[in-house]
Amino acid sequence: MHRFCCSCLFVVCLASASWGQVQLDHAKTTASGPTAAVDMDIHLGDSVVALYGPWKFQIGDSPVDPATHAPLWAEPGFDDSRWETVDLTPQHGSLNPINGLSDYVRGWTGRGHPGYWGYGWYRIRVRVQARSDASLALEGPPEVDDAYQAFDNGTLVGTFGDFASETPAVYYSRPMMFPLSQPATTNIGASTQVIAFRIWMQPQTLSESSVVGGFESAPSLGESDSVAARYQVRWDELIRAYLWEPIEGSIFLLLGIVALSLAFFDRSDRVYLWIAALLLMVSADNSSGTMAVWTQWVNSTYDNVSHNVILFSLYYAGWVMVWRVWFRQRRPVWVPWVLLPLVVLLMVSSSLSVNLFFTVVSGSVMSAAHVISLVVRLMLAAFMFGIVFKGIQEQGIEGWLVLPAVLLAGVSEFRRELATLHIPVVWFPFGVQVTLSTAADLLLVTVLSVLLIRRLRISMRRQRLMALDVKQAQEVQHVILPEARTILPGLVVESEYRPALEVGGDFFQIIPHPADGSLLIVAGDVTGKGLKAGMLVALLVGAVRSTAEVTTEPLVMLQALNRRLMGRGDAQATCLALRIAADGSAVLANAGHMPPYLNGEPLQMEGALPLGLIEAPDFSVMRFKLVESDRLVLLSDGVAEATDADGDLFGFERIQELLAVAGSANEVATIAQDFGQEDDISVISVTRVAAQAPTFV
Repeated sequence: MHRFCCSCLFVVCLASASWGQVQLDHAKTTASGPTAAVDMDIHLGDSVVALYGPWKFQIGDSPVDPATHAPLWAEPGFDDSRWETVDLTPQHGSLNPINGLSDYVRGWTGRGHPGYWGYGWYRIRVRVQARSDASLALEGPPEVDDAYQAFDNGTLVGTFGDFASETPAVYYSRPMMFPLSQPATTNIGASTQVIAFRIWMQPQTLSESSVVGGFESAPSLGESDSVAARYQVRWDELIRAYLWEPIEGSIFLLLGIVALSLAFFDRSDRVYLWIAALLLMVSADNSSGTMAVWTQWVNSTYDNVSHNVILFSLYYAGWVMVWRVWFRQRRPVWVPWVLLPLVVLLMVSSSLSVNLFFTVVSGSVMSAAHVISLVVRLMLAAFMFGIVFKGIQEQGIEGWLVLPAVLLAGVSEFRRELATLHIPVVWFPFGVQVTLSTAADLLLVTVLSVLLIRRLRISMRRQRLMALDVKQAQEVQHVILPEARTILPGLVVESEYRPALEVGGDFFQIIPHPADGSLLIVAGDVTGKGLKAGMLVALLVGAVRSTAEVTTEPLVMLQALNRRLMGRGDAQATCLALRIAADGSAVLANAGHMPPYLNGEPLQMEGALPLGLIEAPDFSVMRFKLVESDRLVLLSDGVAEATDADGDLFGFERIQELLAVAGSANEVATIAQDFGQEDDISVISVTRVAAQAPTFV
């Protein structure tokens, strides 16, 4: 509402006829005469007047008064009659080709000073007629290259940019307003004021256009309220021109967060991380550009380096990698290694071609750097198009969806060259700046959103299938596990299994021999967890069952299992095989597994290598006998490795204490699990009892 009111005030002020009129009279005499000539004759009321000129203009910088250290070219009495004359009257409907702001005029490189950068001065004499109580203000030029100091009758009244150092720090043009001293008149009179601008243009600006430099729109003079209204209108115009920057940055930020979340959802697909990094980088670039245009927090040099040199190079190469990963192309394998030096070369050549090192390199070097930059961009474009065309051949519809967006994005990377050929690369619908790069980014994001949704659906379908596979593996694992309690002649066997994940890596088989009344127990733990471990468990259980049909000798069993694992990559397992005869005599062979506990004390066995490491290992073998009331407990390492919230292990001492009081395998497994399960837990308890008829529960 405030901006609307200010705009209305501005219109009312311009229409006011009760207080003022403007008359323009060309000067007839020189400034050094007794009656100083004026360039403009202004009668001010509640109004504001654009200072179109004619202005006096001179390249170079002013000498300084030794006494006051003030620039002589700002003094009212300085003779500027030999200076050039410049008219800042814009053509009807003229718009700045970069940002679309109105009242645009050509800079000094388009007025006879091509290739010139550095300082330039503008001076104008105005006769101001205003009320004695009027408060005057000067509106700085809305568009200027690049920084300036404004003087009123030799007095510095305002600055845009930082002139503290030898080379001024510059910012993107924005409206500025400076209060002026009150004319020395009573009631309604006239005063002559000399308005001067000292302007600095950095050499990098020469790369933007062939008509840059100094004023690209005229400053204005008027009463403070009227200038404030015009100043607000200018700000509204500037905000509208770059309104799309923060909107685009917000869209990219949200999409980047979505892509990052998808990366956590599907860790197997790296494309989400590439897309997230790229979109977040673009969002950061948009944020930096917005702050550079609307504030003085970010100077134009920093924004130019980050946008046109660093992020531009990373962004272009980043899309090459995105589509390469998207279409799952692994060949040629040297592409990522070639991209890295190309990115560095593009950064260096781009920085040289936009005059970032104007004091170090010559113009011929800059021209050569531009050619190198052009060649590198063409190479990156060729990589990207090649990847997409191969994607069309391999995946069809996804490649065709990507092709238009990639073509537009590739063309947009040559916007400077297109602008040189007078091909439009910037448009201003409704006063909002839309560049070719913006259009390319929007099309890419639209296509990417469609493809992400499609890929997400495929990923979710794959996840459901994997979940189904895990569930089926879990069901298979439950099927191959023995019953929880088995009673045999002279033996009571209890077992308990608690996998850490849906599918565990522990396994055991309890196989009674009907002919001689012996019992074979094989227990083990494969490396890893999850579905892979479950598949290996199924393999070993099958091998145990098939080998047991031939022999129940523990050592032979381990040797057979070792052969099954050899040549299967990192497939390894600890395992023990125990055969208990009908009279209680037992033979135990161990391959790196935890030794059993007999009546609460661990059996003393020699160490041995796990299964699957070498062709013919020496497994440890021992013999002992179970008498009535003896209790033998076989444990997996998941019991000892259980960890509480403080990081303390359950450990072997607690195992001995637990076995001294625990009554069943279920109780041992439950206590270890409640302590803090980290790995699969399996417990097998074998108790020697008086002989009974065999039953199965």
